[in-house]
Amino acid sequence: MKVITDTRTAFARELGPELRQPASLLFTMMLPFLFLALFAPLLSGMGGGTGTGSPWQWFVPGMLVLLALSATAGAGASLLNEMSSGAFERLLVTPLNRAAMLVGRARKEVVVLLTQALLILVLLLPTDFRLHPLGALAGLALLTVFGVGIGALSFTLALHSRRQQTLFYGVQQVIFFPLLLSGVLLPITEASAPTWLYVLSRINPVTYVVEAERALFDGQLAETGVLYGTVAATAVAVLGVMAGIRGMRNATV
Repeated sequence: MKVITDTRTAFARELGPELRQPASLLFTMMLPFLFLALFAPLLSGMGGGTGTGSPWQWFVPGMLVLLALSATAGAGASLLNEMSSGAFERLLVTPLNRAAMLVGRARKEVVVLLTQALLILVLLLPTDFRLHPLGALAGLALLTVFGVGIGALSFTLALHSRRQQTLFYGVQQVIFFPLLLSGVLLPITEASAPTWLYVLSRINPVTYVVEAERALFDGQLAETGVLYGTVAATAVAVLGVMAGIRGMRNATV
């Protein structure tokens, strides 16, 4: 199908330059090392926090979601740069499918995200972090769905900010920081958190993704939270892809 071929072309177009000049890609890959170096000393004296023996069991899944937020939420910045240089306008006049342009871009961001996630898991193998293979695969799949949605929303925001690029960074920060109130770094429970913080976390869709990731990486595939997290991640992905495709189709030269 043409859409699949165009998606592959758009993906190769996005990933190719970074592979030829991997400095920025390598710098991005340093983020997992930075997270581990900063937080490993703090976690060494903490308990499981969620009923598990190792604090890594609840910290690592949250860190992966934070990685997805920080990496894919800024994906639209590359699109802004292309619009400023005129490269995006030249791309629009090609016969590439507009939806494939968006999906190919999002796919590239997800590949980088999954590479970082796998790197983190490999680095933690010598620790007391227990890796449940089936749960980890399901967790990475859920992370992929969520990353596609956040990346597509970032591209959509970039398309609407092409004439006022400061709007992109302003909206991104305003939305990004409240999303941190989802327990990505520490579990937010009714018993441990203030009432206002707990209530805010329950209306935050990222909270359910974080809880699902923690359950999956702990091997609890049948946990109710996994269902809620899957619904939340899927909703974000559907919303992001639909909005992104519409933005791409309405984009003009």
